[in-house]
Amino acid sequence: MTDRPRWFTETKDGHSKWYVDRFRTMAAEGADLAGEARLVDAAIAPGSRVLDAGCGPGRVGAELHARGHTVVGVDADPVLIAAAQEDHPGPRWLVADLSTLALDDESIVEDLFDVAVVAGNVMVFVAPGTEQAVLGSLRAAVRPGGRIIIGFATDREYALEAFDADVEAAGLVIEQRFATWDLVPFTADADFAVTFLTVPEVV
Repeated sequence: MTDRPRWFTETKDGHSKWYVDRFRTMAAEGADLAGEARLVDAAIAPGSRVLDAGCGPGRVGAELHARGHTVVGVDADPVLIAAAQEDHPGPRWLVADLSTLALDDESIVEDLFDVAVVAGNVMVFVAPGTEQAVLGSLRAAVRPGGRIIIGFATDREYALEAFDADVEAAGLVIEQRFATWDLVPFTADADFAVTFLTVPEVV
């Protein structure tokens, strides 16, 4: 197991800048970049506290902020966080590794979140072997009864079966699953999965 995310070890030099430029270009051309945020917004109460986990350059968290939610975005890549801070003022954008998210650091977590959204294939870019730790960090950051909404491609190194096992080991509950962020029903041959997880209520 390594503690260095695949985002750094399995991409080429300059990949982060390319990623930032790609989404800036798409936004300038009027592309619809708010699909994930629309789904999350529909699933939570107005004015919710949202953790944008693996936020990248901030497109999802920025849209949720514009819709009235309190957003904290975290990403391990300082290049992406710098772009989020420049392009999307309003949310709090912080450099942090999801597998070791420090809940005692008030700069990151001043209160538990109502939901964590994990979009953009984040789970297939974390460090190999840390996936369960990431899910555990997210569970600890979200209030009992809250949700974690995760979408990623199922044809990568991190198989859906491994994800489901890690979900169970982290003490989370699978609520429902779709094949896309616009709620196409999930089937066994789907190459993408959007999974709603629930943090169990305290008994």
